[in-house]
Order: sequence, then structure tokens, then C-alpha cells
Amino acid sequence: MLGIYSAGKNYALLINAQPEFARIHLTTHSKKNPIKAPNFCMLLRKHLIGARISSIITYDLERIMELNFETYDELSERVIKKIIVQVMASGSNIILAKQNNTIIDSIKRVDTTDVQILPSKTYKLPNNIKQSFLEINSFEEYENILNYKLNDPIDKALSDSFIGISRNLVQSLKLDGINLYKKLKELTNNIGNVKLVPYENDYTVLVDSSKENLDVNFFLDDFYYTKEKAYLFKQKRSSLLAKISNQLKKYSKRLENINEKLDECKDMEQYRIYGELITSNLYKYSSKENLDSIIVQNYYDNQNEISIHLDKKYSLRKNAERYFKKYNKLKNTLKIVGIQKKETEIELEYVQSVLFSIENATCLEELNDIENELDESSIFDVKFKNQNNNSNKKKALENQSKPVEFNIDGFTVLIGKNNKQNDLLTLKIASKTDLWFHVQKTQGSHVILKCESKKVPENIILECANLARIYSKAKESKNVAVDYCPVKNVKKPSGAKPGMVIYNDYKTIIIN
Repeated sequence: MLGIYSAGKNYALLINAQPEFARIHLTTHSKKNPIKAPNFCMLLRKHLIGARISSIITYDLERIMELNFETYDELSERVIKKIIVQVMASGSNIILAKQNNTIIDSIKRVDTTDVQILPSKTYKLPNNIKQSFLEINSFEEYENILNYKLNDPIDKALSDSFIGISRNLVQSLKLDGINLYKKLKELTNNIGNVKLVPYENDYTVLVDSSKENLDVNFFLDDFYYTKEKAYLFKQKRSSLLAKISNQLKKYSKRLENINEKLDECKDMEQYRIYGELITSNLYKYSSKENLDSIIVQNYYDNQNEISIHLDKKYSLRKNAERYFKKYNKLKNTLKIVGIQKKETEIELEYVQSVLFSIENATCLEELNDIENELDESSIFDVKFKNQNNNSNKKKALENQSKPVEFNIDGFTVLIGKNNKQNDLLTLKIASKTDLWFHVQKTQGSHVILKCESKKVPENIILECANLARIYSKAKESKNVAVDYCPVKNVKKPSGAKPGMVIYNDYKTIIIN
């Protein structure tokens, strides 16, 4: 982005070389400066800060623009530097060059057989075998060129024959013959004229003298700003979902293994009984006798007979010791695994709450909140950001998204969209006498009804309970139980995960 001061006004000129969003236009949408500026940005600062734009040149209808800057070198001599902007899908680039087209550097370096955009190389315009529409002076000349493409649809024939005329443009004009030629001439003759405007928020441009200056420019600005935000949102959402899904699989597998171990522990009492029954019947058998089983009376089961499997390699006493050892091992396992299960279930519930927040996020700011939350969490294998310093944390707080807010018959209702917002609402923003709502035993938002010492009608409580259902994993279910209580009854245990609370003295409403 270039900050430009002209005729008493400040402008921001945006240049983008990302294939999906390549363009150049003025913008009113600010961009956040990164903590560390990219190298190419630092290079532009070094060469262009304080420079003056002396001319802007376009080549035919090519999507290439040259911005010439007057500035001074180290010896205080006036020199010309230029930025060459290529807006051509994967070939899009931003190139800083000297007056003689020697490349200083570019945002994307290219080194192929056909193209070399590298420092110290000379910049050359891309080869183009198409005709220049600007040089066509009559309809007959236009038709003669298109005659070579008689078998092609008109949009393809024009796009293949002339520089800078796209199939989309031709299709959207819905004209043919001389009418199409006249419309294209009208548009190309007005390039650089303030009369060009977007047609019904579409890619097509029309000539309209009633519209204001820069109409097309700011249409592009808003269009690409929205498109970029949607793209970044989708990209970040997919990335977070992939990482969270991996964590979900990890904890689900861990819980599965824990449950298998707990299943093994179910038989531990039986092993103790076997050991005791063998020990109490040792007098009946010779110490040298090795058996594969014995049948004894089980005094734990009304003296009913029971068959106990033995290992022939060992004596009867040794078999009893082995059963006691197995019992003690499983007893210790049960104690340890029981704690592990509780911890894993808490972590699994937390991961599921994060997954719910990601799936229900509606904007990039909300995803950034979730990303910051995950970066601070100790249960994830990877960091979600490359940097996690105090400066980042401060910026994260400044750029935190806001909870959803409703006004129902004069009552304010606040709804958290992620764990961080839930904690902020319940523990910081809400008063002790406000009402807190949450769907029972599933992931969902904290809903806060600001009471402000007013008596709350039943219909408002029902509305809030319904909002708790809508902003929960159970939003499509029937007979959803929603708990509510004063905020003073909600507590966050020490060391609890973000968004996790306990509550007491609550009431429950069933919502359909």
C-alpha cells in the first residue's frame, strides 16, 4: 500500500499480486501493519519514501501499469524509479526498477526459460501476438480480423484476437455485430474518463456521466475487500478445523484406550478371589503336583463349586501369587486410569467446545480470537501462530471480536461466540444479579440477560432460553434443556479451561 498526498488529500493506493486478488486501485479499507515488515516492503520504503509520482503509464489494453517516481539518490541527484504492476493471474507481480528498466527487485522473483524477473535483469513486457483493439479504426477492419475465427463463439473469437478483451466482458454485454463493436469502442474510448461506472454491481462497466468520480475504483475496492475477507475466513477456518480435528481424534483414541484398560480392570476382584481360594485349598494338594486347573468350593458364592485355571509351569502356591499380583496391578491401574479418564474427558469436552466455536464463527475476527485462545492452551501439540509474544497478546486484546447483542423489550441480551467471549461475559461484564443461561450438558454459548434491578417477565426468560438453544450444538434438537441462574451462582474452578464453569441453584426450561 502506498500512502499518497495529493491536492490537500491523503490517498492509499493498494497493489496486490496474489493471483486470486491481483489488482491496483485506491482503497478506503485500512490494513494492519505486521510486527515485522516484509523485505520487499522495506525495499520500497528505502527507495520511494518522499518520492513524487511523475507519471502513470498503461500499455494498450494490457493489464500492466507503470508508476514513475521522481526521487533523489545518495548524491542528492534527481533520478527516476518505477513500480511496474502486472495484473495477470499467476503472472501477477510488483516490480521495482530503475529508469532504464533494470530490475532492483520484485515481490515475486521469476526465473523461467521465457521470463526472468530477477535483480539486475532488464524488465521486458510479456510477448503478445494479439491485435490492438485501440488501433482498429473501422468496423470492416474489426470484421476482417475476426473472419479468421468464424467457427468460434464471438466471446472466444474476440478474446483470442484482441489484447485486453475478456470473454466475461463480451458475454455480459449481450451484443453482436456492429452493436458490439460500437459498445467496445465506447468503453475503450472512455478509459481514463470519470464516466465509467459498474453496471448493477457486476464486472461490466458502462458510460454514465451522472455518476461520481472514482465510482469503478471504489466498487473494485469494496468487491475485493469482501472477497478477500471471505477467502481468508474460509482458509483460516479450514486450517483451524483440520488442526482441531486432529486433536479430537487424538483425545478420542486416548479415551478409547483408557476404556479398554478399565474393561480389563472389571475382572480384578475375580483374580483376588481366585488367589484366596487357591491359598485356602493348598492343604488338599501335593506341593510338587503341577495342575492345569482345580475345582474348589467358593465360600463367596454359597459354597458352589468353581473351576480355576492354572499354569502347569508353576506350583499351586505360585499360581495363587500370580493371581494376587495381577489383582494388585489392575487395582493400581484402575486408580491411575480413573484419573486419566477424568482429565481426558475434560480435555475432550474443551476440544469439542472449540470445534463448536469454529463451526459457528461468522467472521475473521472471531476465528482470530479462537486462534489466540488455542495458542495459549497447553493441550495442543502445535502452536497455531509463528509468534506468541507480549506484543501479539496486546494486539489480540485490542482486536478481540465483540459478543452478539440483542435488545428484547428494553432488556439487553449478550451472547458469547467462543470460549474467550464466554469467560469475558460471565466473569467480567455480567453483574452478579444478571441471569446466566446455558444449554444443559452440551457445547453452547453463555447467554447473559442484563437485569439492571428490573423485574424480568417470563416471556423474556423464555426468549433468552431459546437464544441459548439457537447458539448451541443442540439448536436443531427437540426438548432442549436450558439451565439458568443468577450470575453469582456461576463459578470458574481454578485451572479450568476457557469457557468452562460450574453452577448451582439453577432452574431448567425445556425448549422446542
